[in-house]
Amino acid sequence: MRYIEATPFSRARFEEARKHLPGGVSYSIRHFEPYPIYVSAARDRRIWDLDGNEYTDYWMGHGALLMGHGYRPVIEAAMSQLREYAHVGLPHEWEVKLARQVSRMVESVEMIRFTNSGTEAAMYVCRLARAYTGKKAIAKFEGGWHGGYDCLHIGVQPPYEAPGSLGILEDSLKHTILLPFNDLEGVERRVKGLELAAIIIEPVLGAGGAIPADPDFLKGLREICDSLGALLIFDEVITGFRLSPGGAQKIYGVKPDLTIFGKILGGGIFPSGGFGGRADIMELLDQVKHPRPHERAFQGGTYAANPLTTRAGYTLLRELEAKPEIYQELNTLGEHARNELENVFSRYGLEAHVTGIGSMIGLHFTREKPRSAAMAQREKRLELAKAFFIHALESGIIYLTPESPLLFISAAHTREDLDRLIEVAEYFAKKKGYSLK
Repeated sequence: MRYIEATPFSRARFEEARKHLPGGVSYSIRHFEPYPIYVSAARDRRIWDLDGNEYTDYWMGHGALLMGHGYRPVIEAAMSQLREYAHVGLPHEWEVKLARQVSRMVESVEMIRFTNSGTEAAMYVCRLARAYTGKKAIAKFEGGWHGGYDCLHIGVQPPYEAPGSLGILEDSLKHTILLPFNDLEGVERRVKGLELAAIIIEPVLGAGGAIPADPDFLKGLREICDSLGALLIFDEVITGFRLSPGGAQKIYGVKPDLTIFGKILGGGIFPSGGFGGRADIMELLDQVKHPRPHERAFQGGTYAANPLTTRAGYTLLRELEAKPEIYQELNTLGEHARNELENVFSRYGLEAHVTGIGSMIGLHFTREKPRSAAMAQREKRLELAKAFFIHALESGIIYLTPESPLLFISAAHTREDLDRLIEVAEYFAKKKGYSLK
């Protein structure tokens, strides 16, 4: 394998890592066979490994790096903040500025609280939804990923009915309801008669394969929640500020009660998260209005809304607000890549399809174009997916993951980069992929 020949230093580092880190990594999706590359440098849309190999990066920090690696305004803001104060544990101006900025950009967010990750935001938002409605059940979708919080860590990958991790108690999941994605009638059947606190959904499935929800499906969920007295929660950890300044909800024209944020909220470079929405719901967190702890919902953390993260996030959001042309350019690149990749696969008779929206691209080695994660998983040809990943890697292209290809385009990518990706896919479809049919 050419990859092994070209990456001896990464191989040696991985062997050392396995002695100190379970599986050799700090997050299992960062591992791929035979071993992952170890990064030595990153700039714009490129990364380099320890062996000096160069890659066009579509991994992009798990989708956090909308502007590419080392975006100067954010880096300079962070460096300036480091010189002033990086962490104080007290209120500061940057958390207020970022909160105001998010509310200005996202119509549904009247108030917001910040966390250190999307997982934390999901955990706290479920607690808040239960506190506000007085109900227990939380419904989520098959293929939806909302982080490692126990009550949501189910239904991510088949078998959907099984917990996504050891150590999750049955009691933690007894009030979690699994729903079919892009199937409104199926949702109506499953939630009928339930005392439902909330429905949580990614408007575009991330780990589930960059599969967009149908517009009418999201509008239908809004109506279902209204009829049941449940809250509609959008998980925009990935799509928030990536698809538009107002997130996916702006594109779809559907207003959730609460929204979860992450990734780009910290400037793309610092651990970040947050959740916000209607003021009457968020005020249940207010210690001034509810001074007795048992009469309010709790959220907090030592590094929540720390000045370094919030200043970086504020700087990036101001940039995105001031430069709406960024989204037009990203959408144009994404649409070009999706159309051409689909044409390539069709032209050479390879059973593969492309999903996505805006700057998100999902590749599916399936007979039919999937409308849900369940459909994508059911038809997936894993050997083709893994073969394409190695082919791309050896061609100087990296994305996540080998099993479920998800590519993020950044503002640093060019038309030439996407044309190179299409060229690599065409070679695979014509030569290697065809022989695996």
